[in-house]
Amino acid sequence: MSAYQKYRIRPRVLRDISSIDTSVSIFGQKTSIPLGVAPTAMQCLAHEDGELATARACKKLDVVMGLSSFSTTSLEDVKGGLGSHAGALQLYLFEEREKSRKLIQRAKKAGYKAVFLTVDTPVLGRRNLEIRNQFKLPKHLKAANFNRDEDDDTNEKEDADTNKGDPAEANQSKKMDSSSNRTPPKGPITFHTHAPNPTLCWDRDIAWLKEQCHPEMQVWVKGIATSEDALLACHHGVDGIVVSNHGGRQLNGALATIDALPEVAEAVRSHSKKIPVHVDGGIRHGTDVFKALALGADFVWVGRPVLWGLAYKGQEGVELCLKLLGDEFRLCMGLAGVTRVEDIGKEYLVKIDRSGFVSRL
Repeated sequence: MSAYQKYRIRPRVLRDISSIDTSVSIFGQKTSIPLGVAPTAMQCLAHEDGELATARACKKLDVVMGLSSFSTTSLEDVKGGLGSHAGALQLYLFEEREKSRKLIQRAKKAGYKAVFLTVDTPVLGRRNLEIRNQFKLPKHLKAANFNRDEDDDTNEKEDADTNKGDPAEANQSKKMDSSSNRTPPKGPITFHTHAPNPTLCWDRDIAWLKEQCHPEMQVWVKGIATSEDALLACHHGVDGIVVSNHGGRQLNGALATIDALPEVAEAVRSHSKKIPVHVDGGIRHGTDVFKALALGADFVWVGRPVLWGLAYKGQEGVELCLKLLGDEFRLCMGLAGVTRVEDIGKEYLVKIDRSGFVSRL
C-alpha cells in the first residue's frame, strides 16, 4: 500500500468529461471497470457463502472473477454463480500432472476463460502469521476442488501439518531436496503439500499447459516481477502476465508490485509479441487503480478488500467494495481529465523521492 503513496496524480483541466467510459475488454468480453477480483483461497473462512457470494456480486456488477484452486466452493458451483460472465482459474501445477490435468478439464468444461499459473511458489515462504495463529482449515470446510472421497483425510493431514508448528518451514526443507531420489508428494491434496513445486520450468511446463488449455482457455503466468521473466513469458507464448508477489507473503524484501510493474510493461512493449500486463497487490482505492494503469498495467486485480467486504456482509459486502472502487476510479478519471481507460498514461503521474522532491516519469 505504501508503495502507491510515492506516486501523485497530475490532473488536467478544462476538458469535457461529461461522458466517461470505464469499460475494458478482457478474455474477449467487455467488463465495466479495469478491475477484477483476485483469486484468494478458502473464502468460506470469511463468510458462510464464500466464493459463491463473491461470484454473484461479480455477476451483478459486471466484474471479472478469479478463483483459487484451493477454494472452499467447487469451480463448477462458482461458475454457476457467475453465469455467462467471465472467470479465470488460478492454478498450481502439481508435480503429478494428472491431478492438474483433471482440474484443467473441469475448468474448461465449466466455461472458464483462462488459467492463471502461479509461478512464484516453488517453495513456501515463511508465513509467520500462519505459524503464530496455528492456522488450519476447520473441519466443516473442505478444499472443494479435489477428490471428495479424500476430504476427511485431507483435513486430517492439514491438521497434522499445522500441529508441527511450522508447516511452511518443514515443507520447504522437503521441497528443496534436489536428490535424484525425489518423488512427487503423495496422499490427499493440501496446499502445504502439493501447491509448492520446485520442478517448474519454462520449456517443459508452459508448453504442456498450453497444450491442455488452448484454444478454449488462455494461459497466463501469475507472479512475474522482472523484465527478464516478462520477455521469457512472451518468448514462450503465454497469453498474458500478472505482476504479483503473492500478497507479499513469499519473499521478504521483494519489490512491491507497483514498483516492478514499469519494467515489466516496458519489456512487453518492446517484444514483437505484445501481450496484456495485469497487476495485483496493495490496491485499496480507485486512485490506486488509476496509478497502476498509468504505470503500464492493462488491468488490475484486488484481493484483500474484497475479503473484507465478504466478511462484513457476504454478497452485499462484496458489492459495496466493488462499487466503492468503481465509483472512486470513475471520479479519479474525471478529476484527472481523462474519459477513456486507454488514454491513461505516465504523463498523469509524478514520483516523490525519499527527500520529498517531485520528478516526472
